[in-house]
Amino acid sequence: YCIGKSDLSETYLNIPTIIHIAKSCHCDALHPGYGFLSENPALVKACNEAGIIFVGPEANVMQVMGNKVEARDFVSSVGVPVTKGLSGNTSEILEKVDKIGFPVLVKAAGGGGGKGMRIVNDKGKLADALEAASREATNYFADGTVYIEKYLEEPRHIEFQILGDNFGNVVHLFERECTIQRRYQKIIEEAPSPTLTPELRSRMGNAAVAIGKAISYSGAGTIEFLVDKDLNFYFLEMNTRIQVEHPVTELTTGI
Repeated sequence: YCIGKSDLSETYLNIPTIIHIAKSCHCDALHPGYGFLSENPALVKACNEAGIIFVGPEANVMQVMGNKVEARDFVSSVGVPVTKGLSGNTSEILEKVDKIGFPVLVKAAGGGGGKGMRIVNDKGKLADALEAASREATNYFADGTVYIEKYLEEPRHIEFQILGDNFGNVVHLFERECTIQRRYQKIIEEAPSPTLTPELRSRMGNAAVAIGKAISYSGAGTIEFLVDKDLNFYFLEMNTRIQVEHPVTELTTGI
């Protein structure tokens, strides 16, 4: 089906067009893939209104987990550890940053992929970093909200694949380690992780499932964690979609 010949806003990001085509060919369900609208709550709402099953989580789940500040608060309420962090305006963050200590990471609340992210090693550079990160976040995500969190030295980046159904059941399909990165972009995905002990793998898997159950997750999703040199783990973010690296999980689990 041709969805147009112009730019992305008129084709792959055009929800009314996609819904129109889905209805015209009597689609029962729509799977969003892993780019474009795959984490856009507006598509979920449009599917619900059109009587089309959206293969993935509900819109409110995307909204909570798509905002890093909200996601951190939610995960903390479930009892899963997060790194120390601060949100608010620049003056509030500057006033309270000493409670966290340097170095810190400045991050965009509404985005990912390293966009808007900066490492700051001393207080004198923090205000400029907050402003620059906010500008970049506005350009990329149309949301200039930023926050800071404690920067972990030489962390391991490990993500757990979860699957949820529509009846409250959630399982995990173990982990992928993606510590080897360039400019915050993952280069190598490794499974099983060479970092995790069996005991830590069990605790992190249980934490991932607890998050999924608490938010009534359905479909495929990924819980990302950081692991420090003492093997303490911290929630980083959740991707409310299937990821391009899922074939690594398929190869190691057969699922």
